[in-house]
Amino acid sequence: RVLRMVLQSPTFKGDKYTSQPALKANATVARQAAAEGMVLLRNQGAALPLAAGKRVAAFGVTSYSLIAGGTGSGDVNKAYTIAIAQGLTNAGYAVDAPVSQAYSQYLKAEKAKLSKKRNLLDPAPVIAEMPVTAAQLASAAQAADVAVVTIGRSAGEGGDRKVPGDFTLTAAEQTLLKQVSAAFHAKGKKMVVVLNVGGVTEVASWRDQADAIVLAWQPGQEGGNAVADVLSGKVNPSGKLATTFPMSYADVPYGQNFPGKVLPGNDAKGNSFVGVPSVNTYEEGIYVGYRYYNTFQVKPAYEFGYGLSYSTFGYGPLKLSSSTFGKGLTATLTVTNTSQVAGKEVVQLYLSAPTGALDKPASELKGFVKTNLLAPGQSQTLTFPLTAMDLASFHTPTSSWVAEAGTYTVRVGASSLAVKQQATFQLPTAQVVLKSRPLLVPQQPVADLKAGQPRPTSAKK
Repeated sequence: RVLRMVLQSPTFKGDKYTSQPALKANATVARQAAAEGMVLLRNQGAALPLAAGKRVAAFGVTSYSLIAGGTGSGDVNKAYTIAIAQGLTNAGYAVDAPVSQAYSQYLKAEKAKLSKKRNLLDPAPVIAEMPVTAAQLASAAQAADVAVVTIGRSAGEGGDRKVPGDFTLTAAEQTLLKQVSAAFHAKGKKMVVVLNVGGVTEVASWRDQADAIVLAWQPGQEGGNAVADVLSGKVNPSGKLATTFPMSYADVPYGQNFPGKVLPGNDAKGNSFVGVPSVNTYEEGIYVGYRYYNTFQVKPAYEFGYGLSYSTFGYGPLKLSSSTFGKGLTATLTVTNTSQVAGKEVVQLYLSAPTGALDKPASELKGFVKTNLLAPGQSQTLTFPLTAMDLASFHTPTSSWVAEAGTYTVRVGASSLAVKQQATFQLPTAQVVLKSRPLLVPQQPVADLKAGQPRPTSAKK
């Protein structure tokens, strides 16, 4: 596999490099990629998109100091970084000056206190949220049309995330959301929350305070412009969650094991490159991510594959090329934009296997397609291929991938839970799809989680 990649590389093909890359064109691509990946988690009362010319009060330190990327290989060298407040200004919105000036002064003072020495894998310095006075809130709520509050997180190589103040909000962030929400809602105005984060955060305890929530991730150098594109409706959000947002950390299946147990006799401090020698037994087995939540019926805050749009979409009948699986089959359906706003939809195909000797999750993602930009009323027909490997699961005793005989259900929808259409087909006889070898066998038996067992409860409550 490595050699095939080498043969396909530009260097091997003799492509000429340049020390003068197309930076402006590349920045356009970065901006588009960031906007396309953002996920609209909440949009009550059509709070978004924001009408042109609105006056915006931007709260939160990362509204003015964007976290463009993570640590280590989670980041790149950037010529510049567009902050969210700057992006809103660039998009023609009037950002509240007194609030902006207060954050500018606060950030200047706090950054002066930070250590000038920073290693490659050190996380970005965390600047505590700025306290906002009652006078500042009252003035902003009177002058602005809408509040945008940004919550930021830095993570990546060189350290594990924590539950308090990282997965969950800090006390200062909770206070900020409550204060801004109360002040603006008292004036009949809305509050939008932007999550400038690199991973999952707890949202269930505070999301009802927000009228809209946009998951911007860590969106790179053009991040501020990309956020403004989504908030303004210049880009209709079409990103979907590639992970599950749980209701609480206690719902995470591996929470009781993470971060593992330090092996006896080792340095308790370790270092950012290799950490501390420890053992971590991942007991969830095949029930990783959404496979666990869906199989054990654990309600998430936002499920795998979830993501809203400013458009709505209709799903036509799901058609299979055959009712019996031979060497493969295809699934086809048509998606139609049923709204008055042009948009894109990410259509996802999940497969449920028959109950047999092999342990299987309730459903597994087998394909997804983002449609073209569909105008109101426009349709697109999508086709998903299914191969024998898509049906197979690993059978440990025989070191082989096996597709068991029986009835398979194909489900297509807007997320792992929002199923729109389904159909079934039969596999008459079991198939051994691929033989493997018993390599890297665990030195100690692992008690993997099985369907029907009580679900694990995290000790990290």
